[in-house]
Parts: sequence; structure tokens; C-alpha cells
Amino acid sequence: MRRSPFVVALLISAALAVGTSAQAASWVIDQNHSTVGFKVRHIFTKLPGSFLKFAGTIEFDPAKPEAGSVSIVIDPASINTRQEYRDKDLRSPKFFDVEKFPTLTFESTKVVAGEGNSLTVEGNLTMHGVTKPVALATTFLGANEKAAGFEATTTLNRKDFGINWNETLDTGGLLLGDDVEVSITIEAKAPKKE
Repeated sequence: MRRSPFVVALLISAALAVGTSAQAASWVIDQNHSTVGFKVRHIFTKLPGSFLKFAGTIEFDPAKPEAGSVSIVIDPASINTRQEYRDKDLRSPKFFDVEKFPTLTFESTKVVAGEGNSLTVEGNLTMHGVTKPVALATTFLGANEKAAGFEATTTLNRKDFGINWNETLDTGGLLLGDDVEVSITIEAKAPKKE
């Protein structure tokens, strides 16, 4: 049976987690207690949405934040804006084209420590078949033996990733904004020991 690229990516993430389980600073993202959300302007207001399926691993030691790393895989077909007709449109070739591009990934390249618990996580985001460098303004929320928490934000221009569709309004202006505000809240768990 042929597995989807998203399922394969999930299995790779799980393998990475198992391979690093001996390290105290290894974490597996808990999808049930995390969110990957966004907002984009629609005429005047900013409409929210999120992705319901994602997975990943985090390597992080509060004493050595610069040595950290993040790997996240998102299923763009799991997009949810609370309107099925709109979600179907967003999955189509006009936007994410999920049949052609079934995964969205972020791989960190650098972690820069700021004041207090603030971090800048730099990395490569691949979306809609295009890879671009992005920086996530991140806050470390704390950790214990079982879990760690993080929040991150960034703003992307969707046209940088080849998502260009728009519509001119009869009254002038465009239906959609180009900038997408991304907000991520992560609760990560220590990998289960075999």
C-alpha cells in the first residue's frame, strides 16, 4: 500500500524522535495540545484559520538555546477556516494545491537567544513547492521532565511562495491581502522510552 507523502514525513519525524530519546532536550510536538494558526485580510477584516494535522520534533536545552533545532511537517489538506466551501477552495490549485504539494515543512537552521525567554528561530519554510528563509519570533514558556512549551509568530507574503490568486472588488481594491500572520503554540512531550 502506497503511503501519502504526509504520512511518510510523519514517520520520519517519529523516527527522529526515537533516535534522540536518550537526550533530555528532545521533544515531540503534541498535536492535541498545540495549534498552527494564521490570519489573512479579507476585504477589511482578518479571517483566522489553522492546520489540524502536523507533527515534528524539537531539540532544546534552556541552558544552551543556540544548540536547539526544530523540524515540523504540516498537512495543508487539513486546513480549517470553519467553512467547508472555503477550505475546499484553499486546497485547490488556486491556493495550496494539496494534490501537487501534499506537505508543508519547516526546518530550522539557527536559533538565536534574546532577552529573557525570547528566541529567534531561523529556518527554511517549504510551501507550495517553494523554499524560502523565514524567522520565527519565539518565546520559551517553560519545561519539566514531561513537557515543554513554546509560542512563535511570523508574517509571510503568500506571493513569495507562488500563491498569487486574488480578485478585484467592484468597489476597488483586492479581496485578499498578501501578508499572512502566522501564530504557533506548541506543547511538546518527552519521547516515550522503549
